[in-house]
Amino acid sequence: MLQRIQTVWIFLAVLGAVFLNLTAQDFDIFGGNLTINISTVLLIVIGLLSLFSFKNRKRQILLNNISIIINALLVGLLTYWLLNLSGGIQFPEKGIEPIFSLISIICLLLANIYIRKDERLVKSVDRLR
Repeated sequence: MLQRIQTVWIFLAVLGAVFLNLTAQDFDIFGGNLTINISTVLLIVIGLLSLFSFKNRKRQILLNNISIIINALLVGLLTYWLLNLSGGIQFPEKGIEPIFSLISIICLLLANIYIRKDERLVKSVDRLR
C-alpha cells in the first residue's frame, strides 16, 4: 500500500538524495566528485526499491538501514570536505550538502519506526486468528 505514512518518509529521503546529487556537483575531494555521484545514485535506487517493496516489511527495513549507513558515511565525507574548503564568493552555498543527508537519515529512521509499528500490528492480528 503506497498510501502509508512510511512511504512519505521514504519518498522524502529519496528527494534528499536527489537534492544532494544536484547540489554536490561542485564537490572536489580526492580528485573528483565520482564518489558523491555514485553514492547518491545508489541511495536513489535503494530508496526506490524500498519504496516499492511495501509488501515485504523486513526487506524495507533492511534497505532503509543500508541507506542510513550510506548517508552517515556521506555526512562524514561532506563534513571533511567542508572543513577543508576555503570560503569565499565561489562557494556561497557552503554547508548545505550535509543537511540533505541528515534530513534523509531522520526521514528513514521515522519510516523504520512506522514500518515496525505496522509489523507489530500485523503480528497482533495474526495472534487473534
